[in-house]
Amino acid sequence: MTRQSKTHTEERRTFLKKLAAAGGATAAVAISGQAAASPEPGPASEPAKNRGYHETPHIRHYYRTAKL
Repeated sequence: MTRQSKTHTEERRTFLKKLAAAGGATAAVAISGQAAASPEPGPASEPAKNRGYHETPHIRHYYRTAKL
């Protein structure tokens, strides 16, 4: 391996390491920003009547049209 190709290889490795670090940092910022923007739903944020399964008009319409 020539001296020039060793230099290019080392530069390429350094570049890829920096690229991976920048990508990881970007993902961490995106995830932490998303978590801070949307609070977890809890008893105070949702009324009790909206929890769980309940039929709505569009669900009843689906059941009527899905019958064979």
